[in-house]
Amino acid sequence: MTFTQFKKSALFDYLQIIVGSAFVGLAFTIFLLPSRIAAGGVSGISTIVYELYGFNPAYVQWIINLPLLILGLVLVGKDFSWRTIVGTFFVPFFIFLTTDINVPIHNPLLSSIYGGIMLGIGLGIVYRGNGSTGGTALIAQILKKYTNFSSGFAQLIVDGAVVIISAFVFDLELALYAMMAIYVTSKVIDFVQLQTSPTKLILIITEQEEKVQALISSELNRGLTKVKSLGGYSNQEKTMILCVVEQSEAIYFKKIVQEQEPTSFVIFLNASEILGRGFSRAQYDD
Repeated sequence: MTFTQFKKSALFDYLQIIVGSAFVGLAFTIFLLPSRIAAGGVSGISTIVYELYGFNPAYVQWIINLPLLILGLVLVGKDFSWRTIVGTFFVPFFIFLTTDINVPIHNPLLSSIYGGIMLGIGLGIVYRGNGSTGGTALIAQILKKYTNFSSGFAQLIVDGAVVIISAFVFDLELALYAMMAIYVTSKVIDFVQLQTSPTKLILIITEQEEKVQALISSELNRGLTKVKSLGGYSNQEKTMILCVVEQSEAIYFKKIVQEQEPTSFVIFLNASEILGRGFSRAQYDD
């Protein structure tokens, strides 16, 4: 097996999820927990529980994630995968392994910045492997399924609730640092994945109009716009397809279009603001 073939294999995806989980675990152990920064998610909940009761954060995360895994499997169904289970298991596992690491960094500003960077790198690698670290991301996924909320807004609601609780358990200042860590994490995830912003405009210039349209319809369930165009070099008629998607969908589409339609010319662009039914609702046909 060549390295190129290995990069396209499921084994490489699982390897990325495990490596990314290691970064997530280290970010929590080295930066976030010692500075008492509850930067959303199950890790944030485990930080609050550790402060109140002294319970091991790794055990707390496993205990919380297990019913969420079962709930996700029942309610989300086909959108659930073994990759999510792997990520959900290995993040607390690496936290458990690194519990005794003592790095003398207790400054909340440094921890929120560098912890956010390391956390973003880890999550970005996990997402590149088409995985998930589970936790409140599953709650957001369930919330998205049964509401008109986008993935990002659903995740914001869940993480925001954890940060608000942390303001009462710790103090408002540490909650503000947690918000800073969440912001840094989101930007680094974006950089690791596509080097662009969360909302993407995809331009596909192709001669396989029907095939690409079918991919968008079946894999993303998004609306699209088709524009007839003329190739400057070949002088042949082509179709330019415009489609707006969320960040995770852009990563997924990038992979499938490389595998199934590599001859198409694809551009990913930042989209600062999108209005209209095709994107403001969770799915085009809602």
